[in-house]
Amino acid sequence: MAETITFTDFERVDIRVGTIIDAEPFPEAKKPAIKLTLDFGAEIGVKRSSAQLTVHYAPDQLIGRQVMAVVNFPPRRIAGFPSEVLVLGVPDENDAVVLLKPDLRVPNGGKLF
Repeated sequence: MAETITFTDFERVDIRVGTIIDAEPFPEAKKPAIKLTLDFGAEIGVKRSSAQLTVHYAPDQLIGRQVMAVVNFPPRRIAGFPSEVLVLGVPDENDAVVLLKPDLRVPNGGKLF
């Protein structure tokens, strides 16, 4: 378990729901990854991310899927690609990423609380 934080610390992490509107292979990345374009609604808009999802997901299977992402980290460049949000997942029994998503369809941009 990580160190204990306050609720105020947790509130600083902005986790929102977005819909994947485009996904394509990312062969330039050091580890197998997929380039994602996500719609977070009017307030946040469209953002991009690189995610190591290739074990369980193919790009064409991701279009239209809602996922959870941290939207207030600074952007990172991954193999020249601007990754603006951190898409969230948990490891399966082999440490491959399984995406976190809402149980029901919700409006894009909804904030985790």
